[in-house]
Amino acid sequence: MNTKLISIIMLVIFFTVMIAVGISTRKKARTVDGFVLGGRKAGPWITAFAFGTSYFSAVIFVGYAGQFGWNFGLASTWAGLGNAFIGSLMAWNILGRRTRIMTQHLDAKTMPDFFGKRFDSVNMKVIASVIVFVFLIPYTASLYNGLSSLFGLVFDVPYWAVIVLMAVLTGIYVIFGGYMATAVNDFIQGIIMLFGICAVIGAVLNANGGFMEAVKTLSEVPAEGWQGGAFTSFLGPDPLALLFVVMLTSLGTWGLPQMVNKFYAIKSEGDIHKGTVISTVFAIIVAGGCYFLGGFGRLYADEIRYQANGVTPLFDTIVPSMLATLPAIIIAVVIVLVLSASMSTLSSLVLTSSSTFTLDVITPMKKNNIREDDQVKIMRLLIVFFIIVSAVIAVIKDSHPEITFIAQMMGVSWGALAGSFLAPFLYGLYWKRTTKAACYVSFAWGCALMIVQMAVSLGGIDISGWGTVLSYLFASSVRSGVVAMVGGLVIVPIVSLFTACQDRKEMDELFSCYDEKVSVAKKEALD
Repeated sequence: MNTKLISIIMLVIFFTVMIAVGISTRKKARTVDGFVLGGRKAGPWITAFAFGTSYFSAVIFVGYAGQFGWNFGLASTWAGLGNAFIGSLMAWNILGRRTRIMTQHLDAKTMPDFFGKRFDSVNMKVIASVIVFVFLIPYTASLYNGLSSLFGLVFDVPYWAVIVLMAVLTGIYVIFGGYMATAVNDFIQGIIMLFGICAVIGAVLNANGGFMEAVKTLSEVPAEGWQGGAFTSFLGPDPLALLFVVMLTSLGTWGLPQMVNKFYAIKSEGDIHKGTVISTVFAIIVAGGCYFLGGFGRLYADEIRYQANGVTPLFDTIVPSMLATLPAIIIAVVIVLVLSASMSTLSSLVLTSSSTFTLDVITPMKKNNIREDDQVKIMRLLIVFFIIVSAVIAVIKDSHPEITFIAQMMGVSWGALAGSFLAPFLYGLYWKRTTKAACYVSFAWGCALMIVQMAVSLGGIDISGWGTVLSYLFASSVRSGVVAMVGGLVIVPIVSLFTACQDRKEMDELFSCYDEKVSVAKKEALD
């Protein structure tokens, strides 16, 4: 049985299951709470897998694994471990419980909604929603990256057809079933990702003579300033650059609305503990596996494609080149794996975008309250809109590779969202003294810094005279994104200390949700 036939059979089964889940969960998506949060009744496995699959998309498997694996070798695995222990374990422990408690107390359904109710400001909610709208669309469009080269291994079809197929099928199940359809499909897609990445790693290592032989060959690859072993060393050839990658891809999840939103839907205390463990193990296998696999990319230096300078590789071609000679069944698994990763993240992003824009921009603009069923209809229409826009951007980018604006926008999206929201959200959960003004400053800081970064990346600003430190930081959106996040964590408390805070009694009442007494079994807590 050839590769194409195996892939078609697996894809038909995959798509059938996805649509069936959407149709079967449609009854739970008739209310706003059900459509956006699944009625806040998602169990630990569903929530943990939804968190993980929203985190790791085809951008990770194809783009980042290839790029950072090429730059850092096996040390790029640290990025995957950072994603597991900082982006998953610490995020669940620090944000999970408090997010669930306070958002339910405020009846907040989105991150901008949380800001609006926590700081008693409709304007803040609308501004946060606009930021989400602006920076999630290019991020959504980036999810299609890598699909072209992977599908080219098997199918002789135009790339636009692949984009349209993925967009339509994702839209069908999200529109029908809302959050629960997305979460259940995320669980299925997560299982595919777990087994798929393990199978691919085993196949690639076997094709290179096994683990020890592959590592030995990689250790002989030369690097500037090294006599050997640069790409098999503990921290790689550039530890500082690696640290920035770990920080952005790990700490950044704390401020991304589509990630934090998963904590809103947790069912119970016990589910938080279980979800923490499941999510962390998932991240170790998937993220750690992806970056570990990418670390062997330089073994395929003669098979990948390069940019016009003949030196810098086209990073999206590295992982596909590694897979080209593998058995048919493994290639078919990879096709389904990458589709799973892309569709799970795409569904999460469009659900976040549509719910945020409906509940936090359109609804406040109406003087008369919009009926709940009408809000759900608007969200479904906006899901169609966001999917169409992201698909069109992806098609245009593929058809006109000379257009660099979109590619640069993708690079700053993560930094802008996390730089704007991480600090206000974190301090807003823990510190009564956090002020409205401090949040506005953080929003302005994160967006402004990444807009400057975009201008630099497009060649609109010359940074050669900015000094060694600034030139280094703005040479990459990864580094400036970390500065945006860390800067926000410093700015918010400083500005809060010098600006007017909210009424003390109101804050005491708001934070009283954490002190509410509940009865639990002794197996959960002793007397």
